[in-house]
Amino acid sequence: MSILADHITKVKASEVSLVSARALELERQGRDIIRLSAGEPDFPTPDHIKIACIKALCDNKTKYPPVIGLPELREAVCLKLKRDNALDYSPEQVIVCTGCKQVLFNAMTATLNPGDEVILTAPYWMTYAGIVELSRAVPVFLPTRLQDGFKPSAEALEKAITPRTKWLFLNSPGNPSGAVFSAGELEAFAGVLRRHPQVWILSDDIYEFLVYDGIRFVSLLNVAPDLKDRFLVVNGLSKAYCMPGWRLGYGVGPAELIKAMFKVQSQSTSGATHFCQWAAVTALTGDHSFIASHNAEYAQRRDLVVAMANRIPGLNCRPPQGAFYCFIGCGDYVGRKAPGGAVISSDEDLVGYLLTAAGVAMVPGTPFGMAPYIRVSFATARPEIEKAFERIREALGLLR
Repeated sequence: MSILADHITKVKASEVSLVSARALELERQGRDIIRLSAGEPDFPTPDHIKIACIKALCDNKTKYPPVIGLPELREAVCLKLKRDNALDYSPEQVIVCTGCKQVLFNAMTATLNPGDEVILTAPYWMTYAGIVELSRAVPVFLPTRLQDGFKPSAEALEKAITPRTKWLFLNSPGNPSGAVFSAGELEAFAGVLRRHPQVWILSDDIYEFLVYDGIRFVSLLNVAPDLKDRFLVVNGLSKAYCMPGWRLGYGVGPAELIKAMFKVQSQSTSGATHFCQWAAVTALTGDHSFIASHNAEYAQRRDLVVAMANRIPGLNCRPPQGAFYCFIGCGDYVGRKAPGGAVISSDEDLVGYLLTAAGVAMVPGTPFGMAPYIRVSFATARPEIEKAFERIREALGLLR
């Protein structure tokens, strides 16, 4: 008899982690691997944030912090939401966690019962489905199409809701698609949600500042403030603030939910690293000018990836509106044979082939709930992107 719980067999390890492990193994064998797989900025954490952390260490901010987060940081989160998003919250409605994953885990653990349903717009960040399944609930996938910008209609959302639906996850800009919901699209969703008062909304805003072509991030609460009493904001420091390794995220919502999430966290990890929280205060309240310069570089990298991908016959790449990923259609290569006779039967096979044959690490679309696609991160220097796509072009040219 296995010691493993029945529900854990349904949960898959993060594909990004698996790809990274395979890339590392090849690098240890002496291979030159270009990583277009990781969802983290290649820019370093800004100096003023690092200096704040050093000061906190020198001030001996190394004790156990409050489980729910430093008061100063929770206040800074409220100031940020007012300044950047025109949303009013108080510190008791904020919890600080070790990254956005823990915010999601706390919220789902605190609210889901076996058989509850959570609607995910496909393609979706793969961790969403994993955390829902860890909570013994059921992810319900709402498919989208490339020609619709990877965004579902309000009518499709209405059809996906059942009496068991407890949450709708919104991620704008989206990972892996880069899709950004407009105010009009969110207003249409709000009309549906008002007819289903049992459905809560989780808004993952981690890429809010990474938008292009004059597009602006809009929160559902900006167009539907009446939904605030069943709304959870999820955000963090990893992307725009270039702090992925600091592991800091936060959840903001009704006090009853935050208290329940606090209970979960108090029995698991306790508080996020004390001195890192002081650095986060500086990140949220200090100089933000670096974000605009980073975005300008990301936009050039995006355009480079789109152009180089679309020059390769059989690849189809729509320019993303936000985040730092391109989600590239690759269906023409499924069913072909690699040198040696192996059949490329899926996007997962294609990504594996390109890693071993071309030395380029990417993530297949299948674990994001949409195939056959490849997710390419352009949080990588332009010369590396150019070299990677030359390798990809040559390797794909060998498939028959």
